[in-house]
Amino acid sequence: MSSKVAISGDIGQAHQAVEQLRMKVGIDRVRVAADLLQFCTEQAKSDPFLVGILTATNPFKEKKP
Repeated sequence: MSSKVAISGDIGQAHQAVEQLRMKVGIDRVRVAADLLQFCTEQAKSDPFLVGILTATNPFKEKKP
C-alpha cells in the first residue's frame, strides 16, 4: 500500500514539473531581457554601488574621536 502512495506522489510531482516547464516555454525571454535591461539602466543613476555615496550623507563613515 505504501508503494502505491509513493508512486502517486511521484506522478503528482512529475505533473507539477511538466506544468511548470510548459509555463516557462511560453515566456518571451527576449522581451523579458529587454525589460530587465531597461529597468537596470533607468535605476543605475540612483544605485549607490555604481554612483557612490556622498561623504556628507554616508551613515557608515568612520567617526573621528
